[in-house]
Amino acid sequence: MLPTASGRRRTSAARYFARSKSLVMGEPDQSPRQPRGPCGQGPVLKAGWLKKQRSIMRNWQQRWFVLRGDQLFYYKDEAEAKPQGHISLQGTQVAQRLPGPEDVGKHLFEISPGGAGEREKVPASPEGLLLMASSQRDMEDWVQAIRRVIWAPFGGGVFGQRLEDTVHHERKFGPRLAPLLVEQCVDFIRARGLSEEGLFRLPGQATLVRDLQDAFDCGEKPRFDSTTDVHTVASLLKLYLRELPEPVVPFARGLWSWPNK
Repeated sequence: MLPTASGRRRTSAARYFARSKSLVMGEPDQSPRQPRGPCGQGPVLKAGWLKKQRSIMRNWQQRWFVLRGDQLFYYKDEAEAKPQGHISLQGTQVAQRLPGPEDVGKHLFEISPGGAGEREKVPASPEGLLLMASSQRDMEDWVQAIRRVIWAPFGGGVFGQRLEDTVHHERKFGPRLAPLLVEQCVDFIRARGLSEEGLFRLPGQATLVRDLQDAFDCGEKPRFDSTTDVHTVASLLKLYLRELPEPVVPFARGLWSWPNK
């Protein structure tokens, strides 16, 4: 985490309250600053159906959610052009919700004001926006996507980012030719995996791969040790390369068209 991250998070949290409290409460936004529309905010990072809990009645409303830029918009349905509301994600945290007796079988997560570093399951916050996904995997995917957006200003959001953007950011902390994640994975594989049978072919531990991906995306710098499975590290490296918006050898080089000729 950057040295000034805590101060920036406090400032962002205050802005969150000013802009988004009425939206979290399901009320119209009365602030002078109008919510930005979904157009012109870059590509859609994730979209899908979620259920949103109303703050007063505590019942559930199904809405179409769109994650774009650092904003989470929600619509009545996919065909709606104007969002019913939006949440500014900077200065918030997102986490899985601890299930209560009435929540058995529900896949819940919550967006609430606070530090971006909270990654564990947490109790509900009275100011938070409680959301329900259709499955555990869908819920984890939403939490991960939102967490990348929250952590992006602090050096997180590594997966799915442009290679040059990640390297440019990390050079602020010292000379670097490749992202730290790539250097760590390559160094570990060279030290412990060159004689390993099935390297880059056999899968690693899926849960641990997701945990490591989540940690790097949250701005953490997890270290590998003697207990770390080399196939897990190889799988993590493959996942990073696979999620690059453009491959290591850019499309502009024209090398990707040769199989079709």
